[in-house]
Amino acid sequence: MNKGKIILLNGVSSSGKSTLSKELVKNMPDYFHLSIDDFDTIIEKMENREGGHLIPIPTEHFFHRSIAMFSDKGVNLVVDQILHNEDTTKDCYETLSDYPIFFVGVHCPRSVLEQREKERGDRTIGQAESQLNYVHQQGEIYDVEVDTSEEMDLAVNTIVNELAEFKVPKGWKATIEQSVVKRL
Repeated sequence: MNKGKIILLNGVSSSGKSTLSKELVKNMPDYFHLSIDDFDTIIEKMENREGGHLIPIPTEHFFHRSIAMFSDKGVNLVVDQILHNEDTTKDCYETLSDYPIFFVGVHCPRSVLEQREKERGDRTIGQAESQLNYVHQQGEIYDVEVDTSEEMDLAVNTIVNELAEFKVPKGWKATIEQSVVKRL
């Protein structure tokens, strides 16, 4: 069985990854959306965070293995993730190094990030800006980059069109090969 294809969206909180993912799935019915936010909700239900009864492994470690599990069964995914620190980034690269990943950088201006954080009401104000110090700063080589502050249809069409042109996406492998993992 062939591994399922993975469109991996990387961007800071409130950059539009979840909205973009949902729109991509509408345009690509052979794909399913998997979100780190949704996955964290599952972990949160397992834990008693107020009582300090926590799973002693970062949520992302389980998330990356779940991505692999779906791909191993031939399921195509649109994944929204935040490679926001060394541990998360290293684990993602190591766990998914041999998977067919189309790597997408998701961007938008700081002012839009701030506005979205305020409008959502479920994010710490300034969280996205603090993540900008790490996300997209590790020498990532994306297959395509999009700006979600513009029309979402433009970002969706850019990804769909670029994906159609790539027989073998190169960004993920190039990012790993350029020693990003070795530095982490």
